[in-house]
Amino acid sequence: MNNEKFDLIIIGSGPSGESAAVNASKHGLKVAVIDARKIVGGNCTHQGTIPSKTLRHSVHSLMKFNRNPMFRAISEPQLLTFRQVMETAEDVIKKQVTMRSRFYVRNDVSFIHGEASFIDKNTISLKTDEEKDLRLTAERFIIATGSRPYRPANVDFEHARVFDSDKVLTLVETPKRVVIYGAGVIGSEYASIFNGLGCKVDLINPGEKLLSYLDDEICDALSYHLRSLGVLIRHNETFDSLDTTDEQVAINLKSGKVLKADLFLWANGRAGNTETLNLAALGLEANSRGQLEVDKYYRTAVQGIYAVGDVIGAPGLASASYDQGRCASSRIVNREHPLLIDDIPTGIYTIPEISSVGKTEKELTAAKVPYEVGKAYFKDIARAQITGDDTGVLKLLFHRETLELLGIHCFGDQAAEILHIGQAIMAQKGEGNTIEYFATHTFNYPTMAEAYRVAALNGLNRL
Repeated sequence: MNNEKFDLIIIGSGPSGESAAVNASKHGLKVAVIDARKIVGGNCTHQGTIPSKTLRHSVHSLMKFNRNPMFRAISEPQLLTFRQVMETAEDVIKKQVTMRSRFYVRNDVSFIHGEASFIDKNTISLKTDEEKDLRLTAERFIIATGSRPYRPANVDFEHARVFDSDKVLTLVETPKRVVIYGAGVIGSEYASIFNGLGCKVDLINPGEKLLSYLDDEICDALSYHLRSLGVLIRHNETFDSLDTTDEQVAINLKSGKVLKADLFLWANGRAGNTETLNLAALGLEANSRGQLEVDKYYRTAVQGIYAVGDVIGAPGLASASYDQGRCASSRIVNREHPLLIDDIPTGIYTIPEISSVGKTEKELTAAKVPYEVGKAYFKDIARAQITGDDTGVLKLLFHRETLELLGIHCFGDQAAEILHIGQAIMAQKGEGNTIEYFATHTFNYPTMAEAYRVAALNGLNRL
C-alpha cells in the first residue's frame, strides 16, 4: 500500500469523516479514511456522544425505577455502580462499530489505521504498527480529526482521582462526592449522571448561569431541577489549583473556597486534534484551541485541503458534523449540496433533557420582534402522567401578527425527540410555518406530541 494514490483521503472516522467518505465514494472517487484507532467510529462513538448518552439513559432508567411507587411494593430502591452502567455503553459501542464498518465495506472505502502527518498538500506519512514509513497521496484531503477535552497545564490528569470527560469512561469505583468544574453541556450532563448514581455533586460554573445561550426560562428550569435533586451549583467561581492525595482531591477556587471530593472532573472546553498533523508543512496554523478556520464550503486557506466536524469548532455537534462532511465532499465532486442550516437544533442530555431550535425570548426582544408565547406543561399532558415523567415544559415562540413559528424550547423527558415535530413546521415556506398548524391538526392521544396542540392553543388564546 506504500505510496498508493487516492482521489480523496479523509483523516478521521467520526460522523463528519464517515459521511464525507461514503458520499465521495458514491460519486466515483477512490477514497481512504485514516484513523489512529484500529476501528471506525471516531471520538463520537468511543469517547463522546455514544458512551455518555448511553450512560445517561441507564441512569435515567434507574431513577425512574426508584421513584415509581409501583416498584416500591416489590423492591427497595436500587443503586448501580458506574462500572455496571458502563457495560451497557460498551455493548452499544460494539453495535455501532459493527454497523459503521459495514458502511465502509459496502461503499468500497479503504479504512487504514495510522497516525497521519502531512509532508505536503498531496502527501501524508502514516505511523502504523506494521510499517514505519507508509506514505499515501491524494488530490484532496479532508481533516476530520475531531476534538478532545481541553487540559490546562496546572491540572494533573495522571492522578487517579482527576478526570476529564474521556478519562471518566475508565472509572471503576463509584465516588461518594464529585466536583465538576465547567457547567456547559458536558459538565451539566455528568452532573445529572453522577447525581443519579447517588453521588453528592458540586457543579462549578465560571459564568452567571447554566447554559446561558439557551432560553432563560429553560436555564432556570434546569438549575431548579438539579438543585431539587441535590446538586449544589456554584456560579461565578474560577478554578485556581488542585491539591491531591491518595484519598481525596482538594479544589482551590480563586474566591478562597476549598472543595474536597473523591473525584474531580474537569469539563471546561475542548481542543481540536491537530497537533500531530504537521500543519506547518501546509502553511496552515490552528488557533490556540487547535481549531482550523474554514469558509462556508469547509475549505481551508490551502487549496485542496478541507476541514469538518469538531476540529473547526462550533457548533461541535455530531448531527451538524455529519452534514458538514457531506457538504465538503459534495463540493469536491462538483455536486450541489445545501449549506448547513442556520437553525441547528440543540440537544442536551441532562436529566431531564433539553432541546431547542430558533430564537430565544431575549433575542426576539432585542430585535424588537412582536412575539407571543404558548406553553404546555408536561404535568398536564396525559402521556407524561402515564409515564411518570411529568417534569417539563414545551414553549413555542411565534409572531403576533403573522403567527410564524420563531422558536421552540423544550425541557423534559424526550425533549430532543419532541423538538423535531416543531422543527419540521418551522422549515416550511409561506403560510405553512405558523403555530396554527398545531391547533388545526389532530395528534394521537395520549402522546407527548399532543403538547404542541396544548401549547398552540395556549399561545393563540393570548392574542
